[in-house]
Amino acid sequence: MSEPTLPTLPTLPTRVGVYGGGRMGAGIAHAFLAAGSSATVVEVDGAAATAARDRVVGTLTVARDRGKLDGDLDEVVARLDVTHDPAALAGAELVVEAVPEDPALKASVLARVEAVAPDAVLATNTSSLSVDGLATAVRAPERLVGLHFFNPVPASALVEVVVGSATDPALVTRAQAWVAALGKTAITVRDSPGFASSRLGVAIALEAMRMVEEGVASAEDIDTAMTLGYKHPVGPLRTTDVVGLDVRLAIAEHLAREVGPRFEPPQVLRDHVAAGRLGRKTGQGFFAW
Repeated sequence: MSEPTLPTLPTLPTRVGVYGGGRMGAGIAHAFLAAGSSATVVEVDGAAATAARDRVVGTLTVARDRGKLDGDLDEVVARLDVTHDPAALAGAELVVEAVPEDPALKASVLARVEAVAPDAVLATNTSSLSVDGLATAVRAPERLVGLHFFNPVPASALVEVVVGSATDPALVTRAQAWVAALGKTAITVRDSPGFASSRLGVAIALEAMRMVEEGVASAEDIDTAMTLGYKHPVGPLRTTDVVGLDVRLAIAEHLAREVGPRFEPPQVLRDHVAAGRLGRKTGQGFFAW
């Protein structure tokens, strides 16, 4: 049996699937819908699917109200389908996996997607897990690429294109074109722990946390140092609150295992997560929201 060949796609896929309708998945669906694609979002059950639809429609409505959505809102929403049936992904040209940073969960989702959409390009939105590791779950690893979107996706200008050892070079070029068609900038990195952005971002954030832990300065003043002194648009601790302290902890633990003890999470991060202070989504992290 011959190896599957990558289809010739337009600059932007006509039909995109997103597996996972949380904040990131909804944002990814928003970005493709706003750029003209149709999007199918898959969630675990009917209740989660309803919540995901509300999430996508809500952010599209905000974009419309702010003058940042081209076209009619009703027409854009008409291109959105949200379901709990993975079979709805059949016929999608690109499916982006956007479930939590659990390697076993991501691998099972990618295998499930490949089974129902064997001709689709597969993308993982992982921020730190190995693309090569996830590729072991699929039959055609040349069709898998990392597309690491940033939160909030509609407003973020960056996407990391992460290249696995088996990723087809033609797919890399196509992924870069997709990112450009979304109005975003692609950086291309080799599959490695934390890629480029997460590794740098987490390193700065962990040191900021250690400074809070040691009483060097307040979270507010540390963030101000980075926004005014180094022109970061948002400080590392406020960014951590937006990303989620639990997410940052999981990434730091992964990097500590893969790269070394310099990524060992500080106790203040572990304490916040243990107490349920996860950042913006719970109303309290390093800042009150």
